[in-house]
Amino acid sequence: GRIIIDPVPDDVTMGACSIDFTLGNTFMVFEHATPPDLDPRGDEPIGETMRQIEVADGERFIMQPGDFALAITREELTLPDDLAARMEGRSSIARVGINVHSTAGLFDPGWIGRATMELSNVSRMAVALYPGMRICSFTFTRLTSPTLTPYHAKPGNKYARQMTPRPSEIRRDQGPSR
Repeated sequence: GRIIIDPVPDDVTMGACSIDFTLGNTFMVFEHATPPDLDPRGDEPIGETMRQIEVADGERFIMQPGDFALAITREELTLPDDLAARMEGRSSIARVGINVHSTAGLFDPGWIGRATMELSNVSRMAVALYPGMRICSFTFTRLTSPTLTPYHAKPGNKYARQMTPRPSEIRRDQGPSR
């Protein structure tokens, strides 16, 4: 009852120590024409270089070799202030060449929202993905005490309460190494 997942997981998605989440209907892909590069320090939001694609239930999203896309889980996750979560791709998806996330596998205590996944096709063949398929799994870690600043209350948080895939907001980072 302390970890809230909506919709509630069923017996198929519950593992021995993890919970599988499913692929949502919304994807974001980079446009190939403009701009000629992505500049994390630039003034143009990275999201301006992407387009959103909605895939109906029962339809498929094709990832060509070398493709990259942002996707969202169907499930919304709410973490209490003393639990962190880690998202990993499922082995069955990896075995057809789909990497589910690049580096963003940690969800801070106090997280609220759906998980954006950074999907990459590293195989030599195109791969079909379907909304509703099990795509990733979450494990949870208890902290020794609640965090003082849960993610949803952190000033300047960039991704709390996301319901669709969010492009990088790195340009909002502060400091000289931005």
